[in-house]
Amino acid sequence: MYPAISFVLGGAAAGKSVFAEELVARSGLDKVYLATGEARDAEMAAKIDVHTARRGADWTTIEAPLDLAPALSGLAPGQICLLDCATFWLSNHLLAGHDIAAEQAALLAAIRSCAAPLVIVSNEVGTGIVPDNALARAFRDAQGRLNIELARAADLAVQVVAGLPLVLKGALP
Repeated sequence: MYPAISFVLGGAAAGKSVFAEELVARSGLDKVYLATGEARDAEMAAKIDVHTARRGADWTTIEAPLDLAPALSGLAPGQICLLDCATFWLSNHLLAGHDIAAEQAALLAAIRSCAAPLVIVSNEVGTGIVPDNALARAFRDAQGRLNIELARAADLAVQVVAGLPLVLKGALP
């Protein structure tokens, strides 16, 4: 049995997405990529291109930078979804001035009711220095709260450091 919810956590450029893509590919299910990042500059556009090329043509991509519930509710058994990533999703809502607690509650409800297995990628932001500005501190705190709830909901939680997975909860399939 594949975990209903897998949570992949790690620092920036730690290998989270590659590890998560491998988890999804090993499932044997139809692969769906739920993208939350937006190409707001050339650097991000290049990063998106690298991720897209690495996944290949056998993935269905859904772009949903803000409203994940319709995409998650549209998934079916026989599919598996990689949500990459919760950090961009949170940033998008924070920058838009949305009610983060309400958005988080809606996301968690959509995740729990999803018919397909999910692999959710998120950044660990709590191991660095205390940010010097209010927006950065608000983001760090909100990301920490979101990560706690995602880990709580997950059947499998894995931290990726330097490309190496460390299972925090559950067992790798």
